[in-house]
Amino acid sequence: MNERPGASQRGIRIDLLSIADMVEPRSRVLDVGCGDGALLDYLARFKQVDGRGLEISQAGVNACVAQGLSVIQGDADADLKDYPANAFDYVILSQTLQATRRPRQVLTDLLRIGRRAIVSFPNFGYWRVRLDLLLGGRMPMTGTLDQPWYETPNIHLCTIEDFLDLSRDLGIAIERRIAIDGKGRSRQGGRPLDNLLAEQALFLLRKNG
Repeated sequence: MNERPGASQRGIRIDLLSIADMVEPRSRVLDVGCGDGALLDYLARFKQVDGRGLEISQAGVNACVAQGLSVIQGDADADLKDYPANAFDYVILSQTLQATRRPRQVLTDLLRIGRRAIVSFPNFGYWRVRLDLLLGGRMPMTGTLDQPWYETPNIHLCTIEDFLDLSRDLGIAIERRIAIDGKGRSRQGGRPLDNLLAEQALFLLRKNG
């Protein structure tokens, strides 16, 4: 397990830096739910990607456009169907899957549009989440799940094991996975305790066959 001490100095969250490490230089990238464009900007500067973004909030779109990024306003649930097949090398969905209305269809669309997909999400199997529910009896809040239940956009929270089950159902191959704990330390590969110790998880995916 190793911490990424340089991430904050480079102006990008640790989980986004781990995603960026999965992207090959000069790739075609679509970042779905790109927020303020931090990842797209990083990929453009350090990986020379041809990047595009889709963001639901107008404030996020404005922040991206102000940086010179190619981002349009749109909704993953409604608008991914309009993208042609194999239009991108990577389609990224960072901390957004749990906020979609139809996560199964969104995952299917990601791997239709891109040769590979990179997906990250907060792990609801994390030990602090379990402990808060057990002892407090209320919806938990962590560094990743940082909003109260009545304000959060999250409607389909899942655990790492839930995501693995869905990937198998959809015939999705997992090329790489990373578990990140509550202190920002990451470790590669799938280990039995990831579902308990990881606050968030990242997956590099491709279609089987």
